[in-house]
Amino acid sequence: MVISDAIRYVGVDDKTIDLFESQYMVENGVSYNSYLILDEKVALMDTVDARGMEEWSKNVDRELDGRTVDYIVVQHMEPDHSGSLAYAIKKFPNATVVGTAKTFVFINQFFDVDLSDRKLEVKEGDTLSLGSHTLNFVMAPMVHWPEVMVTYESSEKVLFSADGFGKFGALDTDEEWACEARRYYFNIVGKYGASVQALLKKAAGLEIKKILPLHGPILDENLGYYIDLYDKWSSYTPEKKGVFIAYASIHGNTKKAAEALADKIRALGEEHVAISDLSREDMAECVEDAFKYDRMILCAATYDGGAFVPMEDFLHHLQIKTYQSRTVGLLENGTWAPVAAKSMRGYLESMKNVTILDETVTIKSTLKPENEEAMDALAKAIVAAGESK
Repeated sequence: MVISDAIRYVGVDDKTIDLFESQYMVENGVSYNSYLILDEKVALMDTVDARGMEEWSKNVDRELDGRTVDYIVVQHMEPDHSGSLAYAIKKFPNATVVGTAKTFVFINQFFDVDLSDRKLEVKEGDTLSLGSHTLNFVMAPMVHWPEVMVTYESSEKVLFSADGFGKFGALDTDEEWACEARRYYFNIVGKYGASVQALLKKAAGLEIKKILPLHGPILDENLGYYIDLYDKWSSYTPEKKGVFIAYASIHGNTKKAAEALADKIRALGEEHVAISDLSREDMAECVEDAFKYDRMILCAATYDGGAFVPMEDFLHHLQIKTYQSRTVGLLENGTWAPVAAKSMRGYLESMKNVTILDETVTIKSTLKPENEEAMDALAKAIVAAGESK
């Protein structure tokens, strides 16, 4: 793929992977992006996962067309991008490896290579001339590893954004960018919103015409759309007004209550109501929806003195991903001692700026007519919470 006369894509698609990072379902695979800048000096911008090393090496050789690499720029050391780094270091024995101080610490941890006479340690504001192209290095620690940097090429106004603006899905996947980018962001980068905000502030001072991430498509149109979403996501600002209902049901009775509650909320005029079964749906998508909407209702059966395990797991995920600044309602079910709400509340109270509605619904085994008043009260309260924002 030719990005410009000088910048070439040499990455690969991986459609054989079952779980990204051994936890995220990727039905449409994932891309490992790598780039070459061909100038008086040649820079290789990151490598790829070892799974794609053979194809990547052929891509690099094709675009080099007999030339060699002068600089190997390492923006991120996670193995899906550095898995072929040791191979590249050996393949191009005269290339200088460029990275942050922490990058070289990690290289020594991952690989047995000697870079004592062929490394260039860079810091914020450092530049590297390739001829007519100049690389400007911008530090981006904890987006989402401590060694991360991004690189701005000033002549073509291109930002090599590391994991920023990445998404799941191979490059030939025809799908909306935001959905899989959102799932990727909140599950992988989401904990580090403050670090992303710091990087966005730096990027605001640059004229950017193209964004080249390490996963997903090259972004070269309507960049304001992507940057605005990243600003919302990293500041934990709800992207959409609506209610996400997440339920964990053992025998189906809590599911029926959750669905009845969703109907009541829609009947009150709420336009966007999404509902998910935590026992059966992709946990990463549930986390994504929790962050997408400004309100959420949790419905769980009681189990072993707490909430049913899928709900506990979901709340643990939200907790470590720094879920915050939302309004949440609770519905619990139990046959002899309903305590799911207490467990769910315990998680929520540890989160920043989460408002828990007082109108908790308690069901004894199955939804009955005597629960209608409490169900109506919770539906009205969650709708009112949206109207007051």
